[in-house]
Amino acid sequence: MLPIKNMAKKLSEVWDARKKIFEGIKNDLFKKEDIEVIAQERLAICMKCDVIDKVGKTCFMPGSQPCCGKCGCKLAWKVRCLSEECDLFKWEAVLSPEEEDDMNKKLGIEPEH
Repeated sequence: MLPIKNMAKKLSEVWDARKKIFEGIKNDLFKKEDIEVIAQERLAICMKCDVIDKVGKTCFMPGSQPCCGKCGCKLAWKVRCLSEECDLFKWEAVLSPEEEDDMNKKLGIEPEH
């Protein structure tokens, strides 16, 4: 369990990344072939990474392993967010945040203000 000070910092980071997290969740629940190709390529890289947490010790959310040992994100969601990049620079974002907003508008998903 994280100390209170670290927990508050992590919660703030999660709040700031909420759009990316929700995109990853949505793309995990409603799989699309083109996104899955990207996700599987990214996941293959993550599974070979030295900091991957396969048991959940550093995962932000208990039971969400495998997760990134650097940021604590659930890999199933992180690799499916097209505007996300690896914190260790092992893979890049496919879309900029602006391109992601444009794509969401075309899909009828209004960006947050």
